[in-house]
Formats: sequence, C-alpha cells, structure tokens
Amino acid sequence: MNSIHVDLLETETRYYRTKSCTTRVIECGSGTPLILMHGGGGHAETYARNLRRLGAQCRPMALDFIWHGLSSKPPFRTGNWLKQFTEQVLEVLDAIGAKQAIFEGESLGGWICMDLGINHPERVEKLILNTSWGNRMPAGKGSADLASLRATSLNALHNPTPELIRKRLEWLMPLGGVTEELVQLRLDLWSRPDTRAALTEYYNRLFAPECDQYLFNDADLSRIQAPTLLLWTEKNPIAGADEAARLNRIIQRSDVYVIKGAAHWPQWERPEEHDEVVLRFIGGK
Repeated sequence: MNSIHVDLLETETRYYRTKSCTTRVIECGSGTPLILMHGGGGHAETYARNLRRLGAQCRPMALDFIWHGLSSKPPFRTGNWLKQFTEQVLEVLDAIGAKQAIFEGESLGGWICMDLGINHPERVEKLILNTSWGNRMPAGKGSADLASLRATSLNALHNPTPELIRKRLEWLMPLGGVTEELVQLRLDLWSRPDTRAALTEYYNRLFAPECDQYLFNDADLSRIQAPTLLLWTEKNPIAGADEAARLNRIIQRSDVYVIKGAAHWPQWERPEEHDEVVLRFIGGK
C-alpha cells in the first residue's frame, strides 16, 4: 500500500467556514458530491485510500466531523447533541451550493446517514451505510464490543501513546491493516488538547444511558426512501452480516454487499473492492 501522503496526491484540503463551525474536507473530482463520513474518533484520512479512485466518477469529500480531527470544537448542546453532526454536514452542502448529495457513513457516520435519510430526505440522492451504528439492535447484540470500544478509546485519549493508539486502531482492524503512519497520524491528532477534551466528552456522552433514546428504531428506518447500500463486512465487531440482512428487510430500497476479510474499516482494509462496489452503486439507476 502507498503512504497516506501518496494516496492523497491530486486531492485538495479545504476548510469550509459555515454558520456553526469550520469543517476540514479532503476532496477531489467533480460532479455529484459524495460526502464521506468517518466513525467516532476518526478523521478524513479514514478515506485516504479511496478518494482518487472515487473521484473518477464523482466529487468525493471526506470530512472531519466537529470535535474530531482539525474541524472546530463547538460546545455540546443539551438534548440530542448528535444532531449537531447532521447540521454540520448540511451546512457543508449549502456552502458548496449542492441541493443533494450521496452520503457514505462508516460506524458513527452511518448514524448520521440514517438521520439524513429519515429527517432530511430532500437532501439525499443515495445512502451507503458502511458497518453502521445508530439503530436499535436486537437485545444482546453489540453491547460487549461497544464497552470494549469505550474503554480502549478513553484509555488512548487519557494517555495517548503509540501503544494505546495502536490498540484502539486494532479494535477497528483486528485482521491487520494498522500501519505505523496511521498510528502516528492519530497520535498527533489525539494528543492535541482541544481534540482530547472534545473526544473525551464525546465518548462520555455517547456511552451514557440517555444516549440510547437517540438510536433509530425499525419504524424510523422504514421511512428511508433513498436507494441504500448496506456495505457490511464479514468480521464487523459491532454487528455481523446478519444485522445487515435484517436491515435490508426494513429499509425499502436497499441492497446488501458483504466484504470478506475486513472488519470495521473496509474502505481502508479492502479499498479496491470498496470502491468498485461504491462506484457501481453510484452509477446504477
């Protein structure tokens, strides 16, 4: 594999200053915007291995969510603070003058994809739910893995060392794929005082009992009208391919594709296959 620097050749990093925040975006290509949203604790480079290939057919835009990466760190609101992510994404769309976009969300990003599809359907052309989280799963599913995610995340934030950062990344990619460069990149981002403080509050809020009320139920998901690709993996640590099959029965215009030999970052672990599937879905009618 190339380095992140080589992968991002021919891309451009921009900072979109909008009403509520500043958003760092790495992008390339032209045409229909494809908004690429990382998981909790992540950053735009989650999609470093995909941008140029996707840019042959559309305008991929990988962003840093607020409280993450180099985007701004606004105060957390009371109530459903997760809506702030959705508002950020919609403000970026407004900033580029786009009425609609295709959205791909991995993990937390999938939660925001769901919110867009349910509550802002007029802005959505298509959705790609990549090993998504954000919906109520059958009892007992995912709870142990999510507890492990919280523990490894907070340990690495409280004491950001290469060893603890690697352990956190290996939760995402237990089959391999964690590079020294990726460890160093995240170590730099997570060592920044403003990012450490914001992400610590993010994880404490995310795993608080009251956050469960913001998960979408099956009735909510049945309201999604946009064509939806459930892009899953064989070894997703939160919920396996059977959960993708269950969601496929609920979301009306959906299809499932399962990538083998990948866990929670298929766009990084299997970039060529990820991009081939995504481009086929984007190009389909």
